[in-house]
Amino acid sequence: MTVPFDRAPSTLHNTQLSFDSLGTPLSDVTFVIVDLETTGTRAGQSEITEIGAVKTRGGEVIGEFQTLVKPEHSVISPFVARLTGITHAMVDDAPPISSVLPSFLEFSVGAVLVAHNAPFDIGFLRSACERLDYHWPAPTVLDTVTLARRVVGRDEVRNHKLSTLAAHFGTQVEPDHRALSDARATGELLHHLFERFGGYGVTTLEELSTVRQSGWAKRQAKSHLAKGVPEEPGVYMFLDGTRRVLYIGKSGNMARRVRGYFNASENRGRMAEMITAAQEVSCLPCAHALEAEVREIRLIGDLAPPYNRRSKNPERNSWIVLSDELFPRLSVVRANSALERSPAPPLGPFRSRKSAQAVKELLDTLYPVKRCTAAITQRSLGEHRPCVSAQVGQCGGPCAGITDVDDYRSSIRELLALLDGDLSSLQRLAAERMQRLSGEARFETAAEVRDAMRSAVSIAARAEQVTALRSVPELIAAAPGFDSGWDLAIIRHGKLAGAGHVSTRQAMGDSLSALSSTAEWVPAPGALPQDTDSLPEESRLLAGWLETAELVSVTPAGDHGWSLPRQGATSHAHSSGAVRLSDSV
Repeated sequence: MTVPFDRAPSTLHNTQLSFDSLGTPLSDVTFVIVDLETTGTRAGQSEITEIGAVKTRGGEVIGEFQTLVKPEHSVISPFVARLTGITHAMVDDAPPISSVLPSFLEFSVGAVLVAHNAPFDIGFLRSACERLDYHWPAPTVLDTVTLARRVVGRDEVRNHKLSTLAAHFGTQVEPDHRALSDARATGELLHHLFERFGGYGVTTLEELSTVRQSGWAKRQAKSHLAKGVPEEPGVYMFLDGTRRVLYIGKSGNMARRVRGYFNASENRGRMAEMITAAQEVSCLPCAHALEAEVREIRLIGDLAPPYNRRSKNPERNSWIVLSDELFPRLSVVRANSALERSPAPPLGPFRSRKSAQAVKELLDTLYPVKRCTAAITQRSLGEHRPCVSAQVGQCGGPCAGITDVDDYRSSIRELLALLDGDLSSLQRLAAERMQRLSGEARFETAAEVRDAMRSAVSIAARAEQVTALRSVPELIAAAPGFDSGWDLAIIRHGKLAGAGHVSTRQAMGDSLSALSSTAEWVPAPGALPQDTDSLPEESRLLAGWLETAELVSVTPAGDHGWSLPRQGATSHAHSSGAVRLSDSV
């Protein structure tokens, strides 16, 4: 669809955006979503009766906090009791706020606080700190009411209450006026809103914190670009006067999403700049939302539009590998050459080097693996002085010849098993370390160990599922569609090879036959499942979608169907409460 230039001045610069100016990615931020139940609405006079909180990072739930609180100076009114279900009998034996508040402050330390109608909840917490003479840490606060008003218009919802938004986005947890349930629902809502903001190019905490309702005039001047965009699933692309692709997005309803660019606001100017430069919106209709998301991933990877950040730099993913040397050590790398030389399967990919480094440091602590970078050969054995790790007994001292090659290999056999997918030793050793740290009142360090352990388990589970999926020559699945029909997908070696949609189950057979005959041929994967193209991200997306889909048929590779090891990483992820694969894609 071509639209004539409206002579608005272009401010697009032909320079690549600097990674130093991007801010903190939302996937790297720890959020604590909190909800309170109280005896009334005024923080200075009413009291807290329940606190519920959920800690998340990168879409992963890494902790929860819940407790009833006994009010000391006010009563629970009959109205509040009917609304929340919390009665005096329930809180009679509960701890007072003076006992609860320190634990909550410890739980939320260093995190961004999130609440629905944040002034209410944060006001009560701050008032409690002042009354009990606790230092208020003044954290960054996000209000999901404010965020929702920016990107969810009244043409979609009648109001911005939590129950309304939860129903609109279809959260798994339904809010019920109890603190933990409402916090969980708010957490799900937060990540749905992140997806909306991501469509507008807002992907960092700094951008999210500074979004204002400004710049509408400039955006609305280009609102004619949205005319003719179909109301169906697909990928849309903003193009400049030379038909260079500026930005790529996807939606289950392209018309609604594209119109949103001229109603939502972003005061840092990136999207306003893009809209000013855009002269055309090109659309690629898709059979369903899954196909749209896959095509978005591929197109962003191929075209690297200047205003897209997600999926543009798969080579920036980090991996933990075992070095190829006489006494192997762990290192964090990005280069594929290092992955190919590793004598054991790499652990990854991690979205950020910081996350990979945290897991690597945990593994260095839990296993007696060499940490120093001394290059040791058979001829130089014993010529080096013991490094610090060897002196304090954290490794066997191979650098100084204290441990020979066979003994060293034996000492790190559990680490080698971990890299092969057996995470039992990691969970055992991490639990022992957390217990020791808690006994020493080092709760923050214990929490860091827990978070790094969960990150490692989640990453390993994702890699295991993707590897299993990519080994399957063909898998056909169906999932309920938006119109009571069925979304169809043909997946070959972890790649979407064909997509379709039928209105009834009875129509599946003929449609699948036609799809199968025209589906893309996909070769079997090479030795590495972590190619530096968009396929790993696509495979993770498909594996997440399959969790809720219905398998129609599977063409196995040899004697093996689509299966996972009974005691593999995925099994450990479920036992440790790690999130579903789809939650972390």
